[in-house]
Order: sequence, then C-alpha cells, then structure tokens
Amino acid sequence: STSKKNVQRLVILHTNDTHSHIDPHPENHNLYPNQGGILARAALIESYRQKNEHVLLLDAGDFFQGTPYFNRYHGVLEMKLMSALGYDVVTLGNHDFDIGIDGLLNAKKYANFKFTNANYDFTNTALAGQIEPYHIIQKGIFKIGIFGLGVELNGLVPAANYQGIQIKDPIKSAQTTVEALQQEKCDYIICLSHLGYKYPDDTTPSDIKLAQQVSGIDLIIGGHTHTFLPKPTISKNSVGENVLVNQVGCYGLNVGRIDFYFDSDVSKISKGKSIIV
Repeated sequence: STSKKNVQRLVILHTNDTHSHIDPHPENHNLYPNQGGILARAALIESYRQKNEHVLLLDAGDFFQGTPYFNRYHGVLEMKLMSALGYDVVTLGNHDFDIGIDGLLNAKKYANFKFTNANYDFTNTALAGQIEPYHIIQKGIFKIGIFGLGVELNGLVPAANYQGIQIKDPIKSAQTTVEALQQEKCDYIICLSHLGYKYPDDTTPSDIKLAQQVSGIDLIIGGHTHTFLPKPTISKNSVGENVLVNQVGCYGLNVGRIDFYFDSDVSKISKGKSIIV
C-alpha cells in the first residue's frame, strides 16, 4: 500500500459554446440574470489556481458568434481574453468558421494556447501546421494527452468558409489518436469534442457513442448541443472501462470541474461537477 502523499490531484476546468459572451447576462434576463461574463469566470479560475498546484483550462469550441463583440472584432477579442484567462488547449466548433479560414487564422494570432483537432485535415488550407491532432501537457507527475474532434461542417457552415478542409470519421480518428497518445505513455487522455452529447439518430457521431466505441479515453469534454450536465455522465467503453462525459451548457454560464486523482501505484479516479459562474 502507498502513503497518501504520493497521490496527486489534477483539477481540470472547462467551458464550451461561450459564443462571444463577454459580458454577464443582463439583470432582467428571464433565465440567467447577472450570470456568466468573462470577469466572473476569470475570478473563478484564479481561485482554483491559487488553491491547487495543477490546474488545466480547456474549451470544446464555439468561442465565436453570438454577440456584437464578434461582429465588431471578428474573434480577436475572444482570443485575447481566453489568452488572458490562461487557457491551455481548445478545439474548434462549427461557428469558429463563421469568419472563414482566413478570419480564423487572423484571430488565432492573438491566441497563446494550443488548438487541437484530429478529424479535420487542414493540409490544403491556410491553417496547415496551425492545428495539431493532439497536444501533450506535463503537470507534476501527470502526462496528459489532449485531442480534439469536430462536427461534420457540411450543412452547418457555408462551403466557402471551410474550403479545402477534409473531414474524416471522428470515431476512427479518435481511436487512431488515442493509440498514438498511448504510445507516448500518457497517464490520462482527454478528448475535446464538438460532436454533441447525443442524438436520437443512432448513426450520428456523438460524445456518448464516442465513449462507448473507443477505448482509452478517460474524459470527454463536450460541446455543440448546449447540454447542461450538473455532473459528468459515466459511460462504459468497448472494454468495460469508465469514461466520463461532461458538458456545461453554453454562453459561459457554467464552468466544468473534474478532479483527477492519480497514484502511479494505485489507479486513476475522476469525479466532477458543474459550477455556476
């Protein structure tokens, strides 16, 4: 048996579908009066960083489109603010292409965090070399592999806005990427997914299908469907292991928090919840 001091904790904070919501909701809002806003989120994140040595900050896409800030600043403001908040890794949502590839590339100049996507091939576009399939971060004893998956853009985004991007099967891309991260000896594998939580049509790729069909993912942080989960869903993968699936709605109203306890001799334990901003 091992002593308590060998156990380290990693706190994973995450957002999705913030949609250019820089300000809090107005005080007369019928559902979320005064909730959200980048300043409240910054304060929340800072409080976690002060109390915990190892904190990761992630986003599952759709940071663009939804308020006049986007129309005015074309994504630059969102990138500057997410950089100021100290995001580590993000993936792309469909609305992040609303300014086209050139617009996205211009806004991305102001981002000092990593973009990941494993099922979009950017080779024949201006984004070539800008977005990695995965990114590995070392935090204390943790070696964390993070990869992104994007939704089918056909029908969601005007063709001219993503011209040249080849979109591959997300489930197959996930399995290949997970195998690469296992080769890299990652202790914990996170997927930032903009596929959506789940759908009535069983043929549509979703986070729940991804969790069930791919082995080796520990945590799926989702987006796209604006699903408010009070705590993560626990799903079983293809080899019977637990996979956590979480999503925290939209507009920066909530921040997800996953605590991951890791002991090289014991096992990996994760639990999580959603925090109202």
